[in-house]
Amino acid sequence: MAYVVAATYRTREGEEEKIREILEIMAPLSRAEPGCLLYQAHRSPDDPRVFFLYEQYADESGYQAHMETEHFSEYIRGQAIPRLESRERAFYVTLD
Repeated sequence: MAYVVAATYRTREGEEEKIREILEIMAPLSRAEPGCLLYQAHRSPDDPRVFFLYEQYADESGYQAHMETEHFSEYIRGQAIPRLESRERAFYVTLD
């Protein structure tokens, strides 16, 4: 059973390309974490300011460890969140 995070970001006007850059940096760093099973960022084809992240971790502690990494602190907390108009997260577990 994997721990799943589904996050939707809506950027502030004019910040969409910076968020794209941040997510492109975050993807390989997150995928290299021991507890990360999948980290995939998406961008809406209808609204370039909307991004969707689908993440899977071995368990909830893997996600907690992700949020404690230096790259999460620097890029998501430090650079991405201040550029967002909204951020919604939902949490799930897979059915095995």
